[in-house]
Amino acid sequence: MKTEERIQYILDWIKQYCNTIKSQPVTLVIGVSGGVDSAVTSTLSAKTGLKTIAVSMPIKQNHKQHDLSIKHLDWLKSNFENVITREISLDSIFFSFEESMQDFKNNLAFANSRSRLRMTTLYQIAQSNNGLVVGTGNKVEDFGVGFYTKYGDGGVDISPIADCTKTQVWEIASKMSIIEDIIEAQPTDGLWDDGRNDERQLGLTYKQIEEAMDNKDSKYYEKYMQIRKPNLHKMKPIPICLFEDD
Repeated sequence: MKTEERIQYILDWIKQYCNTIKSQPVTLVIGVSGGVDSAVTSTLSAKTGLKTIAVSMPIKQNHKQHDLSIKHLDWLKSNFENVITREISLDSIFFSFEESMQDFKNNLAFANSRSRLRMTTLYQIAQSNNGLVVGTGNKVEDFGVGFYTKYGDGGVDISPIADCTKTQVWEIASKMSIIEDIIEAQPTDGLWDDGRNDERQLGLTYKQIEEAMDNKDSKYYEKYMQIRKPNLHKMKPIPICLFEDD
């Protein structure tokens, strides 16, 4: 599928999905991080013509990531009349939570809590605007290595780019004239004080992961499976205790 066709397919899918819901959502709500996935998703949402609320939610944020998120919000606002932008600092809320959890300190848990706090914020905004929370995860993250926070950035209503590889997301970004600095920025989840990027956390680039997903003979396949297996619980339905006789 050509990039232009992929873009149009996603736009049609979002609008068709909204039309199938009895309550007829009128707003799309997206968290904007300064990364290419959220930039693409928020732009696609805006291009549907539906009211779109794009939100930057810094928490102890790396200034470069935050600057890119604000640049993208400004770009959206200047290009789409249906877009409302907000910057909501969650620093004080997170600091209070962090202080309350001193008996349960764990850096990874705190990193994931940032993502869950953002999810809670997006749902507050969505419910107050008869809206849907739009996910920003791509195929590599959501179905390849499970590189997202359970009930954090994985807690969404719809996932328009979840069947797009990272390479396809970059192609869509270029086609829609997303800010070049965002396209070229090192991918990062933005959950760590040291600003570590995705490649540092995963040990593979997205292109290497894509190769491994497509080819079991890839030299990256073993490493890919090492990353994937511990995260399968995120991708599978929640285990349920079923009664056979009832």
